[in-house]
Amino acid sequence: MRTDTPLEAPPETSLQTLPARRHVAVDRGRPVLDVVVPVHNEEADLERCVRRLHDHLARTFPYRFRITIADNASTDRTPDVAASLDDALEEVTAVRLEQKGRGRALRTVWSLSEAPVLAYMDVDLSTDLNALLPLVAPLISGHSDLAIGSRLARSSRVVRGPKREFISRAYNLILRSSLATRFSDAQCGFKAIRKDIAERLLPLVEDTGWFLDTEMLVLAERAGLRIHEVPVDWVDDPNSTVHIVLTATDDLKGIWRVGRALATGALPLDRVRRPFGDDPRDRELSGVPGGLARQLVGFCVVGALSTLVYLLLYTLFRLGTGPQVANAPALLLSALGNTAANRRLTFGVRGRDRAVRHQAQGLVVFGIGLALTSGSLAALDTAPGTPSHGTELAVLIAANLAATVLRFLLFRAWVFPSDSGTTTDDDPRNTR
Repeated sequence: MRTDTPLEAPPETSLQTLPARRHVAVDRGRPVLDVVVPVHNEEADLERCVRRLHDHLARTFPYRFRITIADNASTDRTPDVAASLDDALEEVTAVRLEQKGRGRALRTVWSLSEAPVLAYMDVDLSTDLNALLPLVAPLISGHSDLAIGSRLARSSRVVRGPKREFISRAYNLILRSSLATRFSDAQCGFKAIRKDIAERLLPLVEDTGWFLDTEMLVLAERAGLRIHEVPVDWVDDPNSTVHIVLTATDDLKGIWRVGRALATGALPLDRVRRPFGDDPRDRELSGVPGGLARQLVGFCVVGALSTLVYLLLYTLFRLGTGPQVANAPALLLSALGNTAANRRLTFGVRGRDRAVRHQAQGLVVFGIGLALTSGSLAALDTAPGTPSHGTELAVLIAANLAATVLRFLLFRAWVFPSDSGTTTDDDPRNTR
């Protein structure tokens, strides 16, 4: 049995990004998979669960494996049981940490492991072990970077009480609404990660408790890494010792901390981004400018939202003023928001560098749009009779569509040109 001092963080790695995904090289001298079982005061269940896991892997896993018991500061007989399993089973290793914290245990063991694929699962084995091979297979093949078990997938089969069901769904709903996550189940204790990903991702993760894997998933998703989800069969352990209220409080604090760091750009996610060329969307196509399709989609979405905002503002201002007076401030306010949204979402420009210049150039584009819409209103005024409010809106929509096409061309060629030296998310300098 080993006793290791918990690491504050894995050794700092090169800022160069990851190589393209490849099938894991199988080395007969080392395990391909290291399954970590973090435990704290689990003397009653530890031996039964580890032997069951060992038997399953010995029967079904086609490569060498290791099971690492990560005992984090247990005060009962857990260290003795872990040491006994270490002696009895060749593929089982016990590691003792003197500080409590599941996240700290995972960080320490994953940092020390030589296996190219790392996984962890709760000691109660609530998740059906038949999902273990589907969990790690995409990582071994090179298809994915991380993998998670999901109890909330449509084909999952879950047995648990209404209280835990509500808490789990509420937590994942908070994650989706606050951090815009797309993975379905952050809390399932059944996850895996490639070693090369963990080496670059773990130094960015601050949490040492239950929030570590959620934080790791959020950062991985924001960095553009591929997360594979496996529907699982899961039966709740009624004897679980997790303190729900304390854990939920810590998780909410973690969500706030990560959200603030992402909003301020404090996390260097370019350190773990995939290289240019690994994503087929980054490959150059003959006759198609790089990123054009994605930029068109982003610009259309931002444009649609900006048009709705503009029409609402125009309708509001029109209640007390004439059409020309209402048009100018409505278009100005929507144009400022449009430029800011396109800057970040469509053209991927990050940081404050040249932000004022971009807004100034956006105002020039706004002036062109103002001329088009104001001219259309002036032409409408020359028509016989008094046009209805619906007619005004129809004319303005047509004028805005014409201005939108011109706006995109000016944004792409003049305001946010790809060769301007401005750092963008699509810039290869951020992915090499």
